[in-house]
Amino acid sequence: MRIVAGKYGSRSLKSPKNDATRPTQDKIKGAIFSSLGNMFDGGNFLDCYSGTGNMGLEAVSRGMDHATLVDNNKGAISVIKENVKSLKAEKETKIICGNIFSVLERLTLKYDVVYIDPPYAKQENEKLIQKLEDLDIVKLDGVIVVESLQEEVWPEKIASFIKYKEKTYGITRISYYQKEEN
Repeated sequence: MRIVAGKYGSRSLKSPKNDATRPTQDKIKGAIFSSLGNMFDGGNFLDCYSGTGNMGLEAVSRGMDHATLVDNNKGAISVIKENVKSLKAEKETKIICGNIFSVLERLTLKYDVVYIDPPYAKQENEKLIQKLEDLDIVKLDGVIVVESLQEEVWPEKIASFIKYKEKTYGITRISYYQKEEN
């Protein structure tokens, strides 16, 4: 696993030695960031189930000002800290160990991109998107990206977020949501 592009491009990242974490493949990660286009000229990125820090560090590498990396697994947090340190990205990141639903209550930033890729067996994506809405954490023109198994189909609308794009890559489905325009 590596950073695909930007200031940390081609730098390797560590993964946990167990299979509790499933990092997003480089090919899929590259496609996601290409789909998001020019959203990386500053701004904030929230990775709700960070695992290795892979997605948030890619966002910072490509030009985001800040990435909040959340995971409730202490082993994953340890790996995230190692990856952040190896890139010297401490100033651009905040690492938080805890359940995303309780962590959201404490966040003070608004986010341009929220990335949701929970362990597939523990998905509560609709509930999480509703919580993001309730707490008004996503910027008006922000995007929520959901990674799931290909066979899982997500609603066209969750809270005030409308699905505007969806792609599948092998066994992986990527769904993109943005706030409905009034």
